[in-house]
Amino acid sequence: MPGEAHTIIERFWRIQDEGDYTKLAPLFAEDAVLEDPIWGRYEGRKAILGFMTTMVAEMGERKISFTVDEICGDEHTAWARWTMHSPDGDRGGVGIYKVRGGEMIYYRDYIDPPVEKVTKNG
Repeated sequence: MPGEAHTIIERFWRIQDEGDYTKLAPLFAEDAVLEDPIWGRYEGRKAILGFMTTMVAEMGERKISFTVDEICGDEHTAWARWTMHSPDGDRGGVGIYKVRGGEMIYYRDYIDPPVEKVTKNG
């Protein structure tokens, strides 16, 4: 049966689908940690808000969006399988999340490597 972490991550994805990642910052605890495989590690809600502000600009400029494919979670932990959509093609990934007291305290993404394009001559 889905618990609090599952519910919060569903809310996270509904907000993310709107495209304004800055609205995600209130879901994080003051002492939360976010680890992104491309952009690095951010500690604390203020730093996470800065990262989300960057993401709004970068993802818009690069025409990148994300959709969630599956969410599973209990009271304290959750994971989500997602797809990144870009002009260069789609890539899958997974986010893992920890929740405490109704707030996210840890979030880390893992992303599939890019698929190599095979050409006719090579």
